[in-house]
Amino acid sequence: MTYRKLITKSCHSREGGNPVAASMNPGIKQSFFILFLGILLASCAPKGNEWKTSQFLIRVSDQGMITEFSDPSNGKNYLAKDKPAPLMQIRTSGKYLVPLSCTRDEKSGTVTLTFEGNRQAKILIQAKPSHVLFKLEEITGNDPLDLIVWGPYPTTISQIIGETVGVVRDSAFAIGIQVLNLKTLGGFPTEENDMDPGFDIFETNSLVDVADSIKVFYRGQTARKESFGSVIQAYCRNRDKERIISNWAHDYYVAPAFNDGGVTGSSIALFGCNSVDALKTIGEIEIAEGLPHPMIDGEWGKTARGASAAYLIMNFGVKELEDALALTKKAGLKYLYHEGPFETWGHFKLNASQFPENWETIKLMVNRAAEENIRIGVHTLSNFITTNDPYVTPVPDPRLARVGSSTLAKAAGKDDKTITISDPKFFNQMKNNTLRCVVIGNELIRYKEVSTSVPWELKDCERGAYGTIAVAHEAGADIGKLMDHGYQTFLTNNDLSMEMSTCIADFFNFTGCRQISFDGLEGNLSTGMGQYGQQRFTQNWYDHLNPELKGQVITDASTPGHYFWHMYTRMNWGEPWYAGFRESQTQYRLLNQLYFQRNLMPSMLGWFRMTSETSLEDIEWLLARSAGFDAGYALVTSLAAVEKNGFSEKILTSLREWERARMAGVFPVEVRKKMQNIKNEFHLEPEGPNNWNLYPYTTWRSEYKPGTAPATIEINNENPDQPIQFILSSGPENSVMGITMSIDGGRKVRIPIELPANHYLKYTGGSYIYLYDATWQQVSTGQLIQSDVTLTQGKHKIDFEAVFTQAGPKQGIKIEMKTAGLPFTLSL
Repeated sequence: MTYRKLITKSCHSREGGNPVAASMNPGIKQSFFILFLGILLASCAPKGNEWKTSQFLIRVSDQGMITEFSDPSNGKNYLAKDKPAPLMQIRTSGKYLVPLSCTRDEKSGTVTLTFEGNRQAKILIQAKPSHVLFKLEEITGNDPLDLIVWGPYPTTISQIIGETVGVVRDSAFAIGIQVLNLKTLGGFPTEENDMDPGFDIFETNSLVDVADSIKVFYRGQTARKESFGSVIQAYCRNRDKERIISNWAHDYYVAPAFNDGGVTGSSIALFGCNSVDALKTIGEIEIAEGLPHPMIDGEWGKTARGASAAYLIMNFGVKELEDALALTKKAGLKYLYHEGPFETWGHFKLNASQFPENWETIKLMVNRAAEENIRIGVHTLSNFITTNDPYVTPVPDPRLARVGSSTLAKAAGKDDKTITISDPKFFNQMKNNTLRCVVIGNELIRYKEVSTSVPWELKDCERGAYGTIAVAHEAGADIGKLMDHGYQTFLTNNDLSMEMSTCIADFFNFTGCRQISFDGLEGNLSTGMGQYGQQRFTQNWYDHLNPELKGQVITDASTPGHYFWHMYTRMNWGEPWYAGFRESQTQYRLLNQLYFQRNLMPSMLGWFRMTSETSLEDIEWLLARSAGFDAGYALVTSLAAVEKNGFSEKILTSLREWERARMAGVFPVEVRKKMQNIKNEFHLEPEGPNNWNLYPYTTWRSEYKPGTAPATIEINNENPDQPIQFILSSGPENSVMGITMSIDGGRKVRIPIELPANHYLKYTGGSYIYLYDATWQQVSTGQLIQSDVTLTQGKHKIDFEAVFTQAGPKQGIKIEMKTAGLPFTLSL
């Protein structure tokens, strides 16, 4: 489909999800003659309407079209040719309009755009050292105004698209957009619920061993890739009237009216600079425009080394504090994070068994941790409200989020199990409707189903749910369908969101906690305000923090956002619950590194779980990736798991040494690239107080199964002559005896220990081989002659066989062999 056809599509068109149709003026049922006449005239316009920073020049035609985004050092214009670039669009009654004319008032520093219907918009434009500011000061006209759109601004840059941060880059130049207040949203109003949905794209990724092209879900569209390069864009909605929108799996959801001044005051910054200066320029914009600019230990959070620090996640209380602190110190980490300290979400009461004096207890714990130079953090689920919180019981707060409301079609007695309502449309939406709960006055009522025809009835009702009181209700009484989440929680309207985020800030101010993850931030979709509701929640929290804490708290979240980018320190995606240590969301974790890089964010690898059965090899696999991407991680564990794991001391030493070396920046770039490949393995060995030897391994794996021929491993040893190291592991239903390895058809090495089910045999050189149980506790030892298992450089073939004394139907013995290469010497 041609670009000319795309811009005249209906605003409801999805046209195969085409990003041009979605962002470059979808829904404009107007004559494209006017639009392209404007482009034609703009190309011949005088060059008087220009604003310039030290690295960027913007020109606007007398028709209100951007005609130049250029680098003044060489005059190169990065604006895409023959693509409309309105300084600002408006949407009225669902119809998008581009400006017809632009007049400039040098004295006031404003331009006035005139639109169809004689609507005018006065925009303040100021060139500042780092950026050009645009602010809508006034808009006039009689037709109801839906929203305004800044842009979209088309560029020729396509190399790196920062979809969340709103910056596009190539090797030489960067162009970006930054919204300057909360109500101005990054992206384009593709969805009426004001989500910033992102889009699918195929991207080549050399970091993982999968197909050449991997489908990536982009997080947002403040910047987005196009066939001609890219666009950057933002918008602001007029919220003076209630709307019914599609929201969070509901076709009908009430988005209440909200008085924030409408589109007047919407403001953006546009900037261009050398690519290497993009992040620095955003920092300068933050300071110049009063945007959030949180610091970590005196350095801007987006560049601070501590922003990507690894941390420990545990469940602990006052009784376990000293052991938890000791464990954190052994691991060489500075952040101890509680995975779930709250008994209720809403008022955030702490678990009484762990924190007997509620907030006072954790305040004392924070102070104690500070004596050990350790900082404590806590995990929340943002605006999720547990059913045992005072916002719910015994009297529900009227600000619990509603999908929508109706009235009682007839009176309901206090014992009635059927409730008759006037309109079912908000009540019979069963997706994302876990609790199926309504509110009438101060009573919560759960229902099983809704009748399929008149009379509209809520059936099989549970009266007085969640400790509320069942009472009789008169016909005509208001009945609200409450919004809930699959975690068996309620959510908030905008006002209650502000109160809850203030409560979280009060908690931090009182206790001094220093790390938070706004998990479940998407819960603020319950406000009906999309990304605006999410960002208002975090901004309100940030605004209520004590000034000294704003420079100390590390913040991450499950949901990014363009404006929120300024507040959060980092994102830390990747969960450990779904597969083995190395397999759980591995591809997702690696793709996130690309996302972090293109959006100018500190890198993190996500959560990993250390159990009593986690191996030292798995831990070093993680640590090599951490060093390779210069990315922190969270290690989820428990005191019991560490105590049971026979290799815990070596694991803790490895955590300490790898993190110390990474944070010191001692890994060379060429070595880091090797460590980004998940197939490559490494071992780090301290060599004095400020030096390390990093050994690369070459690894071979196989499996020997019952009733099969010997397992043959073909090895090409490119490393120096050395005894081959190996681990043999049995499953829970198999055990073997008589294990032998035949090397190159000659040497036959007998393993002198039987391998019971769920055990490991491990040899790392020397005269002894060790048997470990499932938790790596040493069971026994046997002797090997090192020369018998020494491999020279070159090709070898090793045949492995054994006798199964117990065998599951599909299980075998897993074999892992490796040799070490010459070490890289690392120094501070």
